[in-house]
Amino acid sequence: MGDGLGLGGAYEATLEQIRSQEGGKAKLAMTTLMWICHSERPLRVDELRHALAVEVGNAYFNLDNLPATETLLACCQGLVAIDKEATTFRLAHHTLREYLSTHRNLFPRAHSMMADTCLTYLNSDWGRALPARSQPEFSGMPFLKYSSRYWGTHAKRDLSDHTKLFALELLENYESHVAANSLFEQILDLDDSREGNAPSLFSGLHCASFFGIVDAMTSLLAMRGCDINRGDSAGITPLTWAVRNGQEEAVELLLRQEAVDPDKPDNTGRTPLSWAAICGYDIVVKLLLDQRDVSPDRPDCRGITPLSKAAASGHESVVEQLLNRQDVNPGTLDNEGKTPLSWAAIKGRDSVVKQLLGRQGISPDRPDNEGRTPLSWAAICGHELVVELLSGQQGVDPDKPDCRGITPLSKAAAGGHESVVKQLLGRQDVNPNKPDNEGKTPLSWAAVKGHDSAVKELLDRKDVHPDKPDNQGRTPLSWAAISGHGLVVKLLSDHQDVNPDRPDCRGITPLSKAAAGGRESVVKQLLGRQDINPNKPDNEGKTPLSWAAVKGHDSAVKELLDRKDVHPDKPDNQGRTPLSWAAISGHELVVKLLSDHQDVNPDRPDCRGITPLSKAAAGGRESVVKQLLGRQDVNPNKPDNEGKTPLWWAAIKGHDSVKELLGRRDVSPDKPRN
Repeated sequence: MGDGLGLGGAYEATLEQIRSQEGGKAKLAMTTLMWICHSERPLRVDELRHALAVEVGNAYFNLDNLPATETLLACCQGLVAIDKEATTFRLAHHTLREYLSTHRNLFPRAHSMMADTCLTYLNSDWGRALPARSQPEFSGMPFLKYSSRYWGTHAKRDLSDHTKLFALELLENYESHVAANSLFEQILDLDDSREGNAPSLFSGLHCASFFGIVDAMTSLLAMRGCDINRGDSAGITPLTWAVRNGQEEAVELLLRQEAVDPDKPDNTGRTPLSWAAICGYDIVVKLLLDQRDVSPDRPDCRGITPLSKAAASGHESVVEQLLNRQDVNPGTLDNEGKTPLSWAAIKGRDSVVKQLLGRQGISPDRPDNEGRTPLSWAAICGHELVVELLSGQQGVDPDKPDCRGITPLSKAAAGGHESVVKQLLGRQDVNPNKPDNEGKTPLSWAAVKGHDSAVKELLDRKDVHPDKPDNQGRTPLSWAAISGHGLVVKLLSDHQDVNPDRPDCRGITPLSKAAAGGRESVVKQLLGRQDINPNKPDNEGKTPLSWAAVKGHDSAVKELLDRKDVHPDKPDNQGRTPLSWAAISGHELVVKLLSDHQDVNPDRPDCRGITPLSKAAAGGRESVVKQLLGRQDVNPNKPDNEGKTPLWWAAIKGHDSVKELLGRRDVSPDKPRN
C-alpha cells in the first residue's frame, strides 16, 4: 500500500473528499470514523447504526434515523469495511487507526460526544420502558449493552457539564433501569458469589464508583438515603468497586466519608484491601492500610489473606507494604493450609519468594493440608528458579513427600518439567527411586505421563532402578505401554536392566497392556523383540490376543495374528478363546479376523460348554450371530454342558431379532435338558 508518508497523504485527500460531501453525509461519515476509531471494542453493524441514530439530548429514539449500512460504507469512501465473520465495522487498514489517532483535531471531544450518545440512548423513553431485569440481547436495543458498559469509560476521559447532567439523570434511579443489570452482569468475575436470581441491587453510587466519576459520586453522596456501605447482590460495596477498578480518586473520596466501612467484605469474604492486593494497586493499598478500621491480615472465605493474594499475583511492592506491618502474619495458613510462600511458589513468583524467604516467621518447608510444601508446588508447576531458591534454603527437605508419598522429583517428572528433574537429580539429598504410597517411582510417573525427556534424564542416572514395580507390580515400562507412549516404551525396553516381558501382580505383561488399550504402535514395537512371549498368559489365562479381542481393538488383533508364533485359539482358565471374548463383546470385525483364521475353531466351547455363537446370542449381538451362522463349521444347535442351545440363550434373554436369525437356520427349538 506504499510507505507511511504516501498513505498519510492518501488518507488526508480521502478525508477532504468526505468532508466535502453534501446533505449530512460528511457528518455521518466523520461520526462513523470517530466511533470505529475510539470505541472500547469493535461495534457490531446494528450497534453502530443505533449509535448514529441518536439525537443527543432527545428522549425520543427515532427509528427513522437509522442509517443504512450501504449508506455508511458509501459515505466513508473506502475507509471503512465490515468484518464478515464478526459482523463488526472496522477501518480499512491498521495504519488508518494510527493516522486518525494522531490527528486529534479530526474528532474534538470525541469521548464526551460518545458518552453523551450512550447516556441519551439509555435515558430515552425506549430505554426507560424496559424492565430492570430485561436481557439486553432480546430487548430490541442493540446498542444497550455497549452503552451500559462503556458510557462511564468515555465520560471519565472527558466529563463535560452536560455529560454530568445526563449521567445524574440515569444514576438517580439507576437500580430500576435495565442498564444497571446489564453493567453488573458484564463486570462480574466468575468467582463473585452472587445471590441466586435476586435483583442486582447495583445502585447509581456503585456505578459511578466503578467508573471513578468523582463529580457524580459527590452529587449522589449528598442525596438523602444514599447508603455508602450497601452491597449489591454479590455483596460488593461502592468502595470495593472503586478499588477493583483502580479508581484512586474515587477511593479517596469514599474513605473521607465518616460513614464508610473500609473493611466490609463481599460475599466471598474479600475486603477492599484484598482486592487492591489482588490487582496490585500500590497507592490504593496504602490508602486502605492508613485506615484504622482496616484489618490488613483479614482472610476471605477460603482463608486467603491479602498477603497471599499479593504473593500469588506477584505484586512485590504490595507484598513489601504488607510485610512491613506488625499486624500481618507472613506464615498465615488458608483453609487448604497454603501459606503466602506456597502461593508465590505455585504461581512462580520468584521475586516474591525471595522477599518472603528474607523475612522472619517464614517456614519455608511448611506443608499444606495435602502435605505439599512450597517446593513441591514449584516442582508441580515447573518453576525452575523457585525450585532453585527453595531447594537451597536451609530447613527445606528437597525430598519431602506429600500425604500420598509423592516427592518433588516425582511431581516434576509427572509434569514433564525436564529442567526441574535435572536440577533435583543433581542433589545428593534426593532419592531418585523413592516410591510413593502406591509404589510409583519418579521414573514410573514420567512413564505414565509419556514425558520422554524426563525419562531420559532419570535413565541417565546409574542409581535409578529402571524396572522397579509399584504395589500392583506395574513397572515403568508397563505404565508406558498402558498409556501408549511409544518413545518411552522404546527407551525403557532397550535398557539392559529392563525385562520387557515382566508381568504385574495379575500376571499381565506390557504387551497385554498395550493390546488391551489398542496401542497398535506399541504392540508392534514389543512384538519386534526376541525377548517377548506373544502368548504369555496372565493369572486368568488371558493372552495379549485375548485382551485385544476383549476390547475390540482390531488393529492390535491384526498385528498379533501376523506373528506366526501367536496361538490364535488359546483358551484362558475358563476355556474362553479370543474368539469367544470377541463374540461376548460383540466386536464384529475382530470376530471375522479370528473366525477366518485357519487355526481357529469358531465353534470351540469354553469350560461350561458355551460356544461363541451361544455367547453372541445371549448378548444379543445380532451382527456377530449372523456372521457365525454364515459359517458351515458352526453348529447352530450345539448345547452347552447344561443342554442350553444358542436359541435357548436368545429366548431367555429376550433377543427376538437373534431368535429370528437362528430360526432361518436348521435350528431345533427343543428346550434344554433339566
